[in-house]
Formats: sequence, C-alpha cells, structure tokens
Amino acid sequence: MAPEQRLELTRRQREILSYVVGEYVATGQPVGSKHLVEQARLPVSASTVRNELAELEARGLLTHPHTSAGRVPTERGYRFYADELLDHNDPRVGVFPLDLSALRREVDSALQVTTEMLSSVTRLLALVSAPSLETTTVRHVEVLVLQPQTVMVVVITSTGRVTKQVFVFEEHVDQGLANWAREYLNDRLVGVRIGSAQLRRQLDDEPLSNAERAFLDVVRPAFVELADAEQRLFVGDTAGLLDDVPDEDLVLYRRVLATLEKRAALLEILGQTLDPRRPFVRVGGDFEHPAFHDVALVGASYGLTNRVLGAVSLLGPVRMDYAKAIRSVRGAAHELSRFVEDVYEDN
Repeated sequence: MAPEQRLELTRRQREILSYVVGEYVATGQPVGSKHLVEQARLPVSASTVRNELAELEARGLLTHPHTSAGRVPTERGYRFYADELLDHNDPRVGVFPLDLSALRREVDSALQVTTEMLSSVTRLLALVSAPSLETTTVRHVEVLVLQPQTVMVVVITSTGRVTKQVFVFEEHVDQGLANWAREYLNDRLVGVRIGSAQLRRQLDDEPLSNAERAFLDVVRPAFVELADAEQRLFVGDTAGLLDDVPDEDLVLYRRVLATLEKRAALLEILGQTLDPRRPFVRVGGDFEHPAFHDVALVGASYGLTNRVLGAVSLLGPVRMDYAKAIRSVRGAAHELSRFVEDVYEDN
C-alpha cells in the first residue's frame, strides 16, 4: 500500500488529537469537548475545542459513534498520532527490564525470554523474528545411528540453534563409518558459515574412500540446505494474554491471536519493515494481507552495528498504547542487540 500524504496540523490540533487518542486508549470511551477543556486544561474555550474537533473529524482523523457522543480516533488518526511519536522519539533508549546475561551464547533462549518479558510488560502479543541461519556458523555436529539403515545428523549452530535431519540408507550403516563422519565433519565444518561456498568446498575438496564419499553424499543436505530453512518467529506467552482484557476488547484480542496462523505473512511483513535507524508502526489498512486489517504492529530492529538480524515487535488492537509499545520494543531491541553483538563477535 502506497503511503498517504502527511497531513499538516496546527500545534493546537496536534495537542487535541494526542489527548483524544490517549484518553480513548485508556478508557475506551468517546472524548468530548467539555472533558478536553477540563482535563487537558487547554487555554481555550469549549466552543474553540468543538471547532477543532470538527476540523479533525473533517480531515478523517476523528469520528463519533453517534451525534451526542464525543470523538474517537479513526485508523488514520492512530496512524498520524503514531507517526508523530516516531518523529519526536527521544534518541536515548529507555531502560527495559530485560536481563540476558545468564544466557551466554544461546540466542534462541534470549529471543524467547525477550518475547515473554515484552508480553508481560505490555499485555500485547510479542513477536521476535530470529536471525537467518546464514548469519551463523557450525558449532558442533553429531552423527547418530538410530537403526541399522537410519542415521540422524544433528547440527548445532554458533547461536545455539539445533537442527536434526534423518537419512535412510540402502544398506546397513557401519558404526565405525558413522564415528568417522562425526569426527571428519566437526574437523572440517566447525566455524564455517552456513550457506557459504566455503562449506560446500569443505565437503567436496578432500579425497576420500568410496564408502566415505557415499556416506557424505547422503547426509550432505543436512549442511548445504540449512540456509534454506524458514526463518523462525518467537511468540510471547499467549495463554495469559486474555486474562486481564476487558470483555468489550475480547473480540479484538481474539482477532490478534488469530493472526498467528499467518506466520509466513508476519515474517514477510517484519522483513519489509526493518529499518536500523528507527522503530516502525503499521496500522490496519497499512497491511495488504486482510488478516491484519484490524490490528496494529509496533516494532524495532535488532542486530549488529552493520547488519540487521531481526525485529522485536508487538501486535495488538489498533486501540493500543503506542507510546508504551514504542518505548518497550526500542528497549528490548537495544538489550537484544547488545546480547547478539557479544555472540557474533565470538563467531
């Protein structure tokens, strides 16, 4: 979807829109002019506020459920509000209660801990996309004979990810040959980047016996096809997400949870929105996929100084606390970036 032209508002209009969004997110109730004058303490009359509210409604930023009610933000209003927050973001990242120091080099564990903490702090659905396997190296290889003609190859990457693949041979596999393969593969591949030309050369270069070469040819996909594995998406605790949700919001949150069935689409969306310089917000109609038209996504990228590895994000109803969500994903992404810097520095 092509981005719409940014509206120009006066300072007063921006203040009123911001207050309406904040009040409606907090209470779920339409916001009237009298309430604005009394609670926001605007230095203008109620009639002036009513005129400004009418102007904001005419520009598609506010609407009202019925004639006598106050105003509520439209999807366009939320988007404008969120863009304002991003434009005036404090360059300093706030403190986020995420301690990953005890996890050492286990990136997968760090990603799961991050999602759980984000869900706990925000009561939104936390999503973290994992680095692709192409960014990692081989840490260890195991070759296990499960049955006379069945072998499992286990590959542990430098970030702690474990992949397992089973191969069936036409003839019985000699245990000694399997032991040789484990030692050979560890000797040749540990420290080599997954998906690289070097990895393929390491599997092909050295002269081997017919039996050794035949064995490696069978298990070769466990290494050369790793880079094609689908990027993974870590999801925060969904079991308790609905516990504190008001009854009137249950339908919205169930729609949010339903989007988890579209993981491939979520990963594609996250990949499209990554920008190392600033967080991102996508609201309803910003998504081409119809499953996401009732939700909003707030996120920030994490990674190395010169490379984005993934995104930390929050998925929730369009009526969410965008300021808190932006602060939270920025803080979590910052802590996660510090963690992966140490892990990848050792690769």
